[in-house]
Amino acid sequence: MVVTGYVLVAIVALGIIYIGLNYLFAPAKIAAGFGFKEVPENAETFLNVKGGRDIGAGLIPLALMIYGDPHALGWVILVAAGWPVFDMLIVLRHQGKKAIAFGVHGLTAVVMIVAGLLLLLG
Repeated sequence: MVVTGYVLVAIVALGIIYIGLNYLFAPAKIAAGFGFKEVPENAETFLNVKGGRDIGAGLIPLALMIYGDPHALGWVILVAAGWPVFDMLIVLRHQGKKAIAFGVHGLTAVVMIVAGLLLLLG
């Protein structure tokens, strides 16, 4: 169970780092896939900030994986599952694309919760 938890965390962590890099280097392109109906003009600076924070969000669980404490990683990834939940709720609140809200943000949160529970119970 712990190995599966580590694999799921690695996938999520590397995925958000990849997304963060895209927000730094191709912000308009990646922002279109977030789930909103339109991307505001002149939002590149904010999207770059989001990219840096996404990279940091991915590095935290990777650092905990290297540290080797599955229990601590489990708690951190459970708490961090709030990020995609809020992303999903924000997209839905602004009448964005439901498929992306649930299929990307919601599914990411579920994977993170499963990974966290596997690490805590393993």
